[in-house]
Amino acid sequence: MAKKCFHCGEDCIEDEVWLDEHPFCCEGCKTVYTILNSNELDGFYKFEKQGGTKTQAFQKEKYAYLDEPEIADKLIEYKDDEVSIVSFYIPVIHCSSCIWLLEKLYKLKPGIKSSLVNFTHKTIRIIFKPNEISLREIVETLHQIGYPPAINLTDLDQKKERKGIPKSLLYKIGVAGFAFGNIMLAALPEYFATPEQPIDPKFATLFSYLSFALSLPVVFYSASDYFISAYNAIKHKGINIDIPIAIGVATLFLTSIYHVFFMGLPGYFDSLSGLVFYLLIGKAYQSKTYANIAFDRDYKSYFPISITKLNLGKEYVIPLTQLKVGNRILIRNGEIIPADSILISREANIDSSFITGEEKTSQKKTGDKIYAGCKQIGPAIEVEVVKTINQSELTQMWNDSNLVDREQKLRFDSMTNKISKWFTAAVLIIAIGALLYWLPQNPETAVLVFTSVLIVACPCALALAAPITFGQTLRMLGNSKLYFKDTLAVERFGTVNQIVFDKTGTLTQSHSANISYHGEKLSPEDQSVVRSALRNSYHPLSLNLYYFLNGTPTLKIGHFEEFPGKGIEVVHHKKVYRIGSREFCHFPESEDDVLKTRVFIEIDSNLIGYFVFSNQYRPGLKNVVKKLHNYTLSLITGDNQSEKNTLKKYFGKRCTMLFKQNPVDKLNYIKSLQQNNNSVLMIGDGLNDAGALAQSDVGISVSEDTNNFSPACDGILDASQFNKLPQFIRFSKDAITTVKISIGVSFLYNVVGLSFAVQGMLSPLLSAVLMPTSSISVVLISSLIIKVYAKKLRA
Repeated sequence: MAKKCFHCGEDCIEDEVWLDEHPFCCEGCKTVYTILNSNELDGFYKFEKQGGTKTQAFQKEKYAYLDEPEIADKLIEYKDDEVSIVSFYIPVIHCSSCIWLLEKLYKLKPGIKSSLVNFTHKTIRIIFKPNEISLREIVETLHQIGYPPAINLTDLDQKKERKGIPKSLLYKIGVAGFAFGNIMLAALPEYFATPEQPIDPKFATLFSYLSFALSLPVVFYSASDYFISAYNAIKHKGINIDIPIAIGVATLFLTSIYHVFFMGLPGYFDSLSGLVFYLLIGKAYQSKTYANIAFDRDYKSYFPISITKLNLGKEYVIPLTQLKVGNRILIRNGEIIPADSILISREANIDSSFITGEEKTSQKKTGDKIYAGCKQIGPAIEVEVVKTINQSELTQMWNDSNLVDREQKLRFDSMTNKISKWFTAAVLIIAIGALLYWLPQNPETAVLVFTSVLIVACPCALALAAPITFGQTLRMLGNSKLYFKDTLAVERFGTVNQIVFDKTGTLTQSHSANISYHGEKLSPEDQSVVRSALRNSYHPLSLNLYYFLNGTPTLKIGHFEEFPGKGIEVVHHKKVYRIGSREFCHFPESEDDVLKTRVFIEIDSNLIGYFVFSNQYRPGLKNVVKKLHNYTLSLITGDNQSEKNTLKKYFGKRCTMLFKQNPVDKLNYIKSLQQNNNSVLMIGDGLNDAGALAQSDVGISVSEDTNNFSPACDGILDASQFNKLPQFIRFSKDAITTVKISIGVSFLYNVVGLSFAVQGMLSPLLSAVLMPTSSISVVLISSLIIKVYAKKLRA
């Protein structure tokens, strides 16, 4: 008996290769073992025995084309002098040990900083140092350890996102449909035969053999995904919804072979091919439904970001959707650059941590390329757009944000999976019980009952209930200008019981404040410096002052630094300007500190004056608070207590109000609420609230006409729709109710279907027709109910 390769598990057909008392099927597998062992990665084999893939030899120059900068640039998603990012599709990824090994690439090559595997899409995202390792070396390393990436250079220029029904699935449907039709034709003589006019035995045998031949591509090609999925689940000691389908198809196929070749009877090849055909039709319908949901989740839908366009020295705020190649735009301190651009300003200080995860800034000079997703830190800069917005990459960056542990936010998804697994186990038990019951009475009926139970009770409808319902809800909320990142955020939104509000920029309107200046008169130059400094910031108070000083010319300033929650420091002609809070500008305390919102001015350590703000609160705030009376409300702000009495008129005495809170204080407050098992919704402005937004169960950033795109938040609410917040929460609760109704309908359907199947009253073919029908019914029911709730929302 041939020995099994220690690395890949395949038979050592030829003379096996030995190393460390382990057999290997070829030199390639032995090489991989040597590489892993020498780099202290032999834990790969402890994690899953024989979990590797067979290594294919390659010529040394196979990947030489990757040394060409033009080709490498098409593959690399992001690059600068210190770090680059590339993603590859690796089709041979098949198990958890693959993930373990591929995410340890940094141990094989020090130039690789990190690697992250997406098992579902079989992709790997690698962050590496281009000065230490080349793209070619990375690909060669992947090939040497048995994971050669599939690189199709013909698709690089377009990089179209594939949506809808996969072509491979359409091919399998075509093969199954062709076989089903022809097997039915071959079976017609048998159907119409009578005792008086029986079919000629020779023709009956011929047609049976022909049906068998036509069924082979159906079983081994069209139905292959079900068998592979079931095998992988069993291999990893799990249960999925494909196991009963695979068992049902295999049972029908083997029973038909037995009938045709051993008993001289017609088999069930017509039912078998029809079963697979209708199963694949249902699968295609699900794929199309998921694609429709994903279609609504593009960059423009999620981020209602406006940008400041520059034209002939004037500034215009325009929607991001109108941004075109060649436009020159203004990027303030802390703003994210929305599209690949060329720097026009003399220099920039770029933070690319949002893309790379590295908390390090890099200096850029005029003419340098700056990638979408990078953030400017320092004075405002001018850039020229050179590429259209890459929606898919920025959306992925937002979804891949590591600012918060989202494990606790996957509750509903986990619940759905658990229901499906328990349901699948129950179906297997019922099917085996029905088989044992019918077997002594009628073996043929027993096989049909066993197969029918497995097929009719497929829990696909259960798996569809949540994503379909919340996908519809996400789209409808988006139409009302509340843009959520994903369907899980929508579900969590409907489960919150604590709501925490920020004040400035959230409850107040950024461009609607009464402002007055008190103190020494500012010289024209000082006033220009102050406005130029404010131009670089996108804090709501800074923007208020910037527009208040409209008409004052701006200057190019030198040193600029913004201190979150405190203020701005700039240097111009060796004079140091500080604009911000009392403590930041070293003003002495006064009684006015608790009576007014003020922004102070300090020049060269001299106290000059301050601006007094009289905030204008958002229309409908009082009504919003009134409708949220069932929730525990909190208000937390970095401002002083100047408007505490005014806020009490809106929120009442039950609301907790915390003032002079810095970003860390806000974050800790959210944590304290969660420690008491509360589900917390944080409503902020995305500026100083990033930590609190990330920590909360649901973080929503209120957006007006500034770029406050933050990976920390779960959703963005257009400020004009702030008064609809209670209705939005109610709508999410209605979505949860809809999911429960859909699951209930699915259970009812399965109970009825199983009651007929165990009695032998359903054929496998009819069961295959009914199975996708249940999925369709769940989609229709959830869609209709959500539309009813949506009408209430619009009303």
